[in-house]
Order: sequence, then structure tokens, then C-alpha cells
Amino acid sequence: MSAATTRSRTPDRLCAEAVDLARAAAEEAAAPGVVGEHVGLLSEGDRVVTHYFECKELGYRGWRWAATVARASRAKTVTLDEVVLLPGPDAVLAPEWVPWSERLRPGDLGPGDLLPTDAEDLRLEPGYTGEDEPVPNAPVSQEMAELVEAEDAEVTAAPPAALPTVPARGSISAVAEELGLRRARVLSRYGLHTAADRWEESFGAKTPMAQAAPATCVSCGFLTPIGGSLGQAFGVCANEFSPADGRVVSLAYGCGGHSEAAVMPKPPQPPAPVIDETRVDPFPLRPAADSGSVPAVPDEATAELGHA
Repeated sequence: MSAATTRSRTPDRLCAEAVDLARAAAEEAAAPGVVGEHVGLLSEGDRVVTHYFECKELGYRGWRWAATVARASRAKTVTLDEVVLLPGPDAVLAPEWVPWSERLRPGDLGPGDLLPTDAEDLRLEPGYTGEDEPVPNAPVSQEMAELVEAEDAEVTAAPPAALPTVPARGSISAVAEELGLRRARVLSRYGLHTAADRWEESFGAKTPMAQAAPATCVSCGFLTPIGGSLGQAFGVCANEFSPADGRVVSLAYGCGGHSEAAVMPKPPQPPAPVIDETRVDPFPLRPAADSGSVPAVPDEATAELGHA
């Protein structure tokens, strides 16, 4: 360990004694009554000391005012370096900042909001948007044009550049458009799986509604099929009385609005009464004379009022 390192860890005596200077600087930066007691000091280097004062301002529990003082070599005057408000070991801090793209939740997007999609979004993959590209041996291909120019021959009725493009029917673009792939990006396999898991959790076979349904959606007339690979496991409900109306539902989902649920379920029957046959409870045919609320002996005082 060098001598400079040893000196830097030992607070300078004059800088350590300059508590009043540090407090005055902290109160000037904050406000009177906000700077609390002196809670310690720290040697920042040769003749550089930071004094810490308790912060009494509301909302800054555990924070400390830090006033750094220093003095020049062979000088006896201590000067102020800086004053800042720093969090202490037990300070209340704001949570770590999270990017907006990670804070979004389903349903946060409102009218007029724009949600840019990341270029490296794992849910998407490149689609097909290019123009019709003829096969290499087509008369309008670049390879055939170079061959014609080199051989100085005419293999078509016109130069390759003047020929019309390949008809859209039967071309790669036509097939891609028919399959729904002629877009900049399409769902990747990861995007398909995440969507399927999300729909299965909301309207799948394990939901309480599906467990109590008379049949599944695969046999319901209100189910509208969807295209693509997801159509093998999902569809759209078109029953206005169903809780899943207009939603993507699993073919294994079901509800009480099934189109073939023609027979209404029977109401639950109460259990049969339990009769205890091990004992006999006597029931008198006629009540006892003293069992009522009216005494058996007429009261002469109330007889005139019609009390019997």
C-alpha cells in the first residue's frame, strides 16, 4: 500500500473540523430547518472530506446532505467544494426504471395510441412482399437476357426488357397472397405459440365455464372457423348470449349457449330427509291446558275488555 493511499484514508484535521462551514453550505442549498444533525464524515482523498447531515425534509427519509470541503496544500483555509443530497443506506428510493415497452400490459392501448413494433420482435418473421421473380429459365429472367445479348439471338417476339411481366395468376406472389404471406412480416412460430397459450388460458378447456358446458365448441353451430394453422385449434364465437361472443375460443371450450343444448338441465333435487329410527318422539294430539299464552282461568279484570 502506497503512502498516498494511506493519507487519503485518514481525514485531514482541518477539513474534519470544518463542520460549521459544511452545515452553512448545506442550509444555503436546502432551507433552514431541513438540515439535521451531523451524522459522520468521509475522507475522499488528500485534504478532501465530505460531511454528512441528516435530511429532515418530508419524503426524503434516510437521505443525507453531503457537503464536501477541501484545502490546498500547505494552506490553512478550508474551502467549500460542493453540496448535494445523497441517499443513505436505508433511504427510500424510487423503483428501478423499466422501459415503456416492458411496462405495457394487454388492454393499455387506447384510441389514438401508437405501439411501434420492434424490428427484432420474436413474434414476427419476414413475409413475402417482393415483385414477381420469374424462374431462372423464364424468357424475362436476368440470366436469359444476358444469354440473348451474348449470343445476339432472338428467342422471343420482343427483347426481354420489353416483354410483359409474368402473369399474377400462378406466380409466387399470387400464392403468397392467397396464403396471407404477402406482408412485410408475419407471425413466427413463437408468436403463434404465445397467442395460442393466451387464448387457451382465457377461453380454453380448463376454464370453469368449459368444465360445466354440455358440449364443446367444435360441435357448436355458432363457431366461426378461422384460417391458418391456428384454425385447427381455435375459432370465433358468434353467439350473442355467450360470454365469449366475438372472442377467439378453443375448440375444446364450451358454454351453456351451445347450439345443440336443446334440453334444459333439470334443477337440482334436494337430498332425501334423514329419519332417525332409533328413538321415538312423542307428539300429543291435543295441547296441554297450560301450553298457550292465555291462562286457562279467565281473568275477571280483563273480561270486560273482551279478552277470552
